[in-house]
Amino acid sequence: MTAELAAWVMVLAIAAYACAGGTDYGAGLWDLLAGGPERGRRPRWLIDHAMAPVWETNNVWLIFVLIVMWTGFPTMFQAVFTALWLPLALAAVGLVLRGAGFALRKPTHRLAGRRLYGAMFAVASLLTPFFLGAALGAIASGRVRTGTAASADAWANPTSVLTGLLAVAAAAFLGAVFLSCDARRFGADDLVAYFKVRALCAFAAVVVLALVALPVTHGDARYVWEGLTGGWGLALVVLSAVCGLATVLLLLRRSHGLPRWTAVAAVALTVCAWGVAQRPYLLPTSLTVAQGAGAPHTLRWLALVTVVAVVVVGPALVLLYRLDTMGELQPLTDADTGAAGAPGDDC
Repeated sequence: MTAELAAWVMVLAIAAYACAGGTDYGAGLWDLLAGGPERGRRPRWLIDHAMAPVWETNNVWLIFVLIVMWTGFPTMFQAVFTALWLPLALAAVGLVLRGAGFALRKPTHRLAGRRLYGAMFAVASLLTPFFLGAALGAIASGRVRTGTAASADAWANPTSVLTGLLAVAAAAFLGAVFLSCDARRFGADDLVAYFKVRALCAFAAVVVLALVALPVTHGDARYVWEGLTGGWGLALVVLSAVCGLATVLLLLRRSHGLPRWTAVAAVALTVCAWGVAQRPYLLPTSLTVAQGAGAPHTLRWLALVTVVAVVVVGPALVLLYRLDTMGELQPLTDADTGAAGAPGDDC
């Protein structure tokens, strides 16, 4: 595996996590905004049922990203985790709290416990994508270099903050689109329009933030800005915008299958556009792909592991996602987990 190919494997894995994990983060955000126990009961019911079969699986993509970065580009790995240890640590804590909150709130008998775990899940679903996006913004702005010490300026800057907000808005868009389709799948017709409206609002937020980011990145992340406004980077950005608009039109036309694909394409193409815009750098404008690559024999072993993962794990993931979107997978019920409890438990 050449260094260039390994870099693209990493970008594609980031795109996969942005889509799969982003959908889950978006669902958590709408859980946070669903309202009180009575008002938010139906949306949270749908979120639980839609996420339960696949939420743990989606983290596979993040693990794969870390493996490729660590083994294929150790210099980049060291620089990123040295300069950005705080936002990445906060994102890791958010991942743990989010998973614990989602897993524990359903089997918990007491209402107070369910509220606590639900709050953990929802708040972490907001903060985790923000900190991950802020880390990407720090890299794109060129503030992360080999030997850069950790500092607030590395990730608390205009580009990082905007990228974090864009990550949250994109996750909200994906989550609402999928939940609108899932509402139809689960026969919750009252929630189809509920999440459709939220998908349209999230898309509007993405557009506004993208427009705000144009002048900000022009001065703060000039190299990546030039890559995104010309050549293949611009072509991918335009395709992403077309897919986003297609998602909106399909939702308005009450289509409930295709919007998932176009929404995923919009987010994935945006990540790929970022990868194209950074070429040939891993860390603009200080570390190229060739300079940051590991030893040739390490890249060969990485290629072998990647092929094995594609052959062994890939079909299983495709089957899982396919069965989930077809409604063949059913989450545990209250009777399965004992969550229903006895009268008087909810106090």
